[in-house]
Amino acid sequence: MTPFRRLAFIGNSLPRRCGIATFTTDLQQAISASRPNLETCIVAMTDHGQAYDYPASVALQIRDASIEDYVRAADFLNAGRFDTVCLQHEFGIFGGEAGAHILELLSRLTMPVVTTLHTVLAKPTAVQRAVMERIVEASSKVIVMANKGSDLLRSIYLVPDDKIEVIAHGIPDFPFVAPDTAKTKLGYSGRSVILTFGLLSPNKGIEVMIDAMPAILKRRPDTVYVVLGATHPNLVRDQGEAYRESLVTRVRELCVEDHVVFLDQFVDQATLLEFISMCDVYVTPYLNEAQMTSGTLAYSFGLGKPVVSTPYWHARELLADGRGVLVPFGDAAAIAGKIAELLTDAQRRQAMRERAYATSRSMTWERTAERYMTAFASARQGHWLKVIARSDNASVEIQSPPAPDMQLGHFLSMCDDTGLFQHAVHSVPDRSHGYCVDDNARALLVACALNNPGEQRLSEVLTARFAAFVQHAWNPDTKRFRNFMGFNRNWLEDKGSEDSHGRTLWALGECARRDASPSRRQWAVALFADALPTAESFRSPRAWAFTLLGLHAYCAITPDDLRAQQIRHRLVDRLMASLKAVDTPDWTWFEEGLAYDNARLPQALMLTGMATKTPAYVEAGLRSLRWLMTQQTTSAGHFRPVGTAGFGDQRQHPRAFDQQPVEATATIAACLTAWRADGDAEWKASATNAFAWFLGSNDLSVALVDPHTGSCRDGLHPDRANENRGGESVVSYLLGLAEIRQLARVNAGLTKPPALRAVVV
Repeated sequence: MTPFRRLAFIGNSLPRRCGIATFTTDLQQAISASRPNLETCIVAMTDHGQAYDYPASVALQIRDASIEDYVRAADFLNAGRFDTVCLQHEFGIFGGEAGAHILELLSRLTMPVVTTLHTVLAKPTAVQRAVMERIVEASSKVIVMANKGSDLLRSIYLVPDDKIEVIAHGIPDFPFVAPDTAKTKLGYSGRSVILTFGLLSPNKGIEVMIDAMPAILKRRPDTVYVVLGATHPNLVRDQGEAYRESLVTRVRELCVEDHVVFLDQFVDQATLLEFISMCDVYVTPYLNEAQMTSGTLAYSFGLGKPVVSTPYWHARELLADGRGVLVPFGDAAAIAGKIAELLTDAQRRQAMRERAYATSRSMTWERTAERYMTAFASARQGHWLKVIARSDNASVEIQSPPAPDMQLGHFLSMCDDTGLFQHAVHSVPDRSHGYCVDDNARALLVACALNNPGEQRLSEVLTARFAAFVQHAWNPDTKRFRNFMGFNRNWLEDKGSEDSHGRTLWALGECARRDASPSRRQWAVALFADALPTAESFRSPRAWAFTLLGLHAYCAITPDDLRAQQIRHRLVDRLMASLKAVDTPDWTWFEEGLAYDNARLPQALMLTGMATKTPAYVEAGLRSLRWLMTQQTTSAGHFRPVGTAGFGDQRQHPRAFDQQPVEATATIAACLTAWRADGDAEWKASATNAFAWFLGSNDLSVALVDPHTGSCRDGLHPDRANENRGGESVVSYLLGLAEIRQLARVNAGLTKPPALRAVVV
C-alpha cells in the first residue's frame, strides 16, 4: 500500500473556544509531527454569525447552517485526492436537526472516512439516532475514547466490533514535577490548590464544589479553589454572564471569597499546563453521567494529578482501580470529605500522582497519533465486504461486486434539441410519439443525480435543454404543466395530469437544491414557488407524494417559505388520512388497489417525517413500505414489481405482469430512505435486491439493461422482455443505478452495500 500523502480533519478548530476545537487542532498537529512528509489540513466548522482568524492549517471553513458549504467542502476534499478524512463528531457543531447537514458532505466523499464520536447517546431521539446511524454507515471506522462508548455502539446502534476502535484522549507529554515551582510563578505559594478548568457552563457542577469549600476549609484552612476558564460562548450568547455571576454570589453567601478564584480567560496550552502543574488536587464535579469524553480530565490525569470526580462514564473508566477518587453526583459533603482527605495526606496524594502519571504514558499525543494512523490504514484497506446472501435454506458468504458503470450512450441517443423522447422502437427513438414533461422531469432528476462526486456530470447544454422543456411546459394561464408534446413541438393539451404536475415539482425541488448551475437553481426555486399552490387542489395520492418529494428538497434550501411548509403539512396529512381510511390488518396501504410508482408514497411520508421531526409520519411510511415489500417479493426471494394487469384490482394480491422499471427504481429509493430512517440493514438488502431485478434477478431471469450502452428494456411480459427501450425506462434505470452507486461510495471500505444476487448479465 502506498504511503499516506494527504489527510483532512473535519471539526472545530482553534482559535474557536471549545474542547472539540482544541482536540481537532491537537490531533492534526500530532499526526503532522509524526509524519513530516504527510500533508494535513483542517476543514473547520464555523458557528452561525461568528468569524475566526484561522491559522494556515485550516484549508476551508464550513458555515454550520449552509448546506452549500458542506457540498463545497466535499468537492474540495474529492478534488484534493485526500487519502482519508477524519471527522470529529459532536452534537451541536453541525447544522440541521441533530446535525444532519454533515450527511450532505459525507454522502459525497469518495475516500474512506474515520469518525471520532465525542458523544454516544444511550437514549437518542429518533432523529439523533437516524443521523448517528447514517454517520456510522458512512464511516469505515468509528473511534471512541472510552469502552462505554464501544458498548453503546454495539448494544444501541448495532455497530460491529471490527468497525470500532477505542483510542484514549491524547495528552501533552509533560514532565512529572512537583507543584511548588508553578505555584510560586502563578502567585499561589504556600496554598493548597484545587483546580477546575474548562469552559464554564451549568453542567460542570461548579456550584457543588463551592458548597463543599466551607467543610474543606475546616480541615485545610489554606485551601484555594481556582476555577479557570471563560464562560461557554453559547451560554454568553443566550444568557450573558448570569451563570458566572450566580456562582460569585454563592461564594459571597458562604463567605469563602478569599478561597475561591475565578479566572475568566481562555488560556493557551503552555499557560494551561502551568496551572495544572501547580494544583494539588484536580476536581471534575460534573452533573451528567453521560459524558463520554473529558479533555480536562485527560490532561490533569496525564500530568500526574490526584483527581476527585463524579462518576460520569469517562471518569469511571479512567479513575478505576485507585487511579483517582469517585464521589456521587451533586454531593457536596462527599466531595468535601474526599478532597480534605487528600489535602491532609501527602503520602497518599503522592502515590496517586505517580500512579496516574505512569498509567497515562500510553495516552501522549505521540502515541495517540500512531494509533490513529493505524486506524486510517485499516480503513483504507477495506474495499470489499463479505456479506450474507440469503437463500431459502442456507446462508453463504460472497463478495459484493462493484455497482455497474454509469453508461449514458442510450440516454443521449434518446435526446434531441427539444428534449428526451417518450418512446423507442427497440433502441431507436420513436419520433411519432414525441415528448412528455414526465420523462423530461425525470431526465432533470438524472442530471441532478449525476452531480454526485464520482459521476460524470451531464453536459450543461443537455441539462439546460431539460430545464427549458419544463419551463416551456408551464402554462401560466392554467397554473399547470402541460404534459404531452408532438414531434412538431406543438402541445397536445393545455394541462397535464395531477401526477405529471407533481412529478415536475419534484424535479424542480431537486434542481433547486442540487443543480450545478447557481442561476438554474434560482430559476427552479422561482418556478417551484409559482407552480406549488396548484398542488393543494389535487386528489391523487401520487401527486401528493411527488409534490412532497419536491418539497423535501425545496424546504431544505428555503426554510423561510412558510406557505410551502403549510402546503407540505396539508399534503402529508392527506396521505396519512388516506392510509388511516384504508388500512386493515391485511391491507396496509393508501388506496384500495396498487398501481404504479407505489413506493414513492411511503418514501414521501418518511422524508417528510424526518424533515419535520414527526415520528408518526416516519412510522407510517415504514409500516406501509414494509407491507408493500411483502407484496413485491417472491417466495424465492427476488423482487417482483406490481404488474400492470392488476392496476384496477381492489385488495387483491398484485398480478405478476407486466413489470415496469419505474417500480424497481421507486422501491430502491424508498428502501434506502427507510434505511436512513431506522437504520435496519435489511432495507439496504431490499434496495440492492430491487436493483438486481434490472440485472436479471427476476421472474424470467432476463437482464433488462445493456451494461455497455446503459439502455433498459421497457419491462417484462409473462413470456419475454419488451425489447423497446424508451425514455421512462432508461431514466428509471439511471436513477436506480445512481442510488446504488452513491450507496457504494458512502459505504466505501468496511461497509460496502449488500451484494447483488449472482446473475449472469
